[in-house]
Amino acid sequence: MTPEIALSSQPALPPDWEVPTPPTDLIFDDGEPLESNRHRIAMNVLIRSAQQALSARPDSFVGGNMFVYYSRQQVMNRDFRGPDFFAVLGAEPDRERQGWVIWEESGRYPDVIVELLSPSTAAIDRGAKKDLYEQTFRTPDYFVFDPFDPTSLAGWRLDLAHGYQPLTPNDRGWLWCETLELWLGTWEGAIDREPVNGSCAWLRFYTPQGDLVLLPEEVAQQQAEQAQQQAEQAQQQAEQAQQQAEQEKQRADRLAAKLRELGVDPSA
Repeated sequence: MTPEIALSSQPALPPDWEVPTPPTDLIFDDGEPLESNRHRIAMNVLIRSAQQALSARPDSFVGGNMFVYYSRQQVMNRDFRGPDFFAVLGAEPDRERQGWVIWEESGRYPDVIVELLSPSTAAIDRGAKKDLYEQTFRTPDYFVFDPFDPTSLAGWRLDLAHGYQPLTPNDRGWLWCETLELWLGTWEGAIDREPVNGSCAWLRFYTPQGDLVLLPEEVAQQQAEQAQQQAEQAQQQAEQAQQQAEQEKQRADRLAAKLRELGVDPSA
């Protein structure tokens, strides 16, 4: 794990930040699809697994491929696409959101961001967006990963005095996400029939103990398998009990036959 770095629970707002007059023409869908089907699934995997891991925290919010509105200039230019994955702790619970609008969220910025790299976005994700998340968002944990390159995982932890500092992977190649207290690492397999044949590397969350954070359908499958195993064990126990009962009856029949041979009525 990386050494603990003191961060404020609320990311510091830029010096020139002010609460803007809420615009009435916010756009929450840029109309641009993700780079590939694998990118779409990878984003949903991160969202669903993070929601699973944070299920005990109603004050958490997890989103992806949705706008984060943070300034008047951004609203006017409409030139920034939302992170592929982000998480916020300490959010107002039970609230519907089409996007994350900073001035409607008490000035809170994302605490964790993951961008899924592609040939057309890698330079921006490692450059302009990284600078934005470091200098304006003050997002404590930032990660990038290319779903088509299992060796591409990289991450940074924010040092308020020195900016983003690169994270060192553990012996499994995983990176520690201090904010969520989870590992980020790759997992080999197929999800939602992707890829069509074989398996590929997916970016997944792991517990501090190294256990994979299961998706809801994986939890359901695990529970179904456990229920099937319990049913099979119950059937085996019932068959064993029946066998024992038959064996007891056979012994009783043999004893009764022996008694009759000796002229003793076993029913008397």
